[in-house]
Amino acid sequence: MEKRVLGKTGMNVSVLGFGAAEIGYEGADQPDIDKLVNSALDQGLNAIDTAECYVDSEEKLGRAAAKRRKEFFLFTKVGHAGNFFTPAWSAAEISASIDRSLKNLQTDYVDLVQLHSCDSDVLKKGEAIEALQKAKQAGKTRFIGYSGDGQDALTAIDMDVFDTLQTSVSIFDQQCIDVLLPRAKEKNIGVIAKRPIGNAVWRFKTKPGNEYVQEYWRRAQELAYDFVDGDEARVSEKALRFTLSQPGVCTMIVGTTKPGRWQENAKLIAAGPLPDSEIKAIRARWAQVASADWVGQV
Repeated sequence: MEKRVLGKTGMNVSVLGFGAAEIGYEGADQPDIDKLVNSALDQGLNAIDTAECYVDSEEKLGRAAAKRRKEFFLFTKVGHAGNFFTPAWSAAEISASIDRSLKNLQTDYVDLVQLHSCDSDVLKKGEAIEALQKAKQAGKTRFIGYSGDGQDALTAIDMDVFDTLQTSVSIFDQQCIDVLLPRAKEKNIGVIAKRPIGNAVWRFKTKPGNEYVQEYWRRAQELAYDFVDGDEARVSEKALRFTLSQPGVCTMIVGTTKPGRWQENAKLIAAGPLPDSEIKAIRARWAQVASADWVGQV
């Protein structure tokens, strides 16, 4: 598995990471998670991303991989009280969240704590950032980052306090390629690409009932890429390799609840970045169709 240095952190991360939201939201069984995570670690995975608000994702990861803690880089997120829709940005709330995460994950430190999609006003107030910096000083995290999109992410980059940026990068999310990625690269901020396959919305022949994926499904209908032809593995390969090709992207966080799926995705990207001609075709189609409000989705 190819590895890339995550910006100024110096962490040499696998280009294909693991996003642990699904194992919480979809109620995956612990035996499946144990098999999923450990088999992927055996095959080269070394970057795992989660958040306290992903239901019981942290607890499940702790049970599955605490004994292998030194074999991978562990990322989590703060800013929500129990669920994503209840913001909690005070210093006390963030500090308590980090302590809960450490307990859940059965570790005394994480490699990265990220502010989870707070807006520019929260960033500029400074309290949330100071809470992360204090956690870093206390040895609870090695690095601090921001997870988010659009103007808020640009604000975070330009504050020159974060080590990493996690943002949406996919064939359905390309605004960041022109706006965020060049700025992050200039400042040596490591980029973690979230939703690199845009929730694989090509699986749905009609509008899905899950509101979380409807925006990307709508974009997919309008973009109508010629390679979205019913061959799901082929489309997944194209999408992952497109994201992998973008300058500054260090690792892609892909979620699943299925043992063996990480290895399947690893095989899809084995050929590396897409040829320039294919990248240009995808970018040209985006430029032709996308509207100004097609920003990254939280």
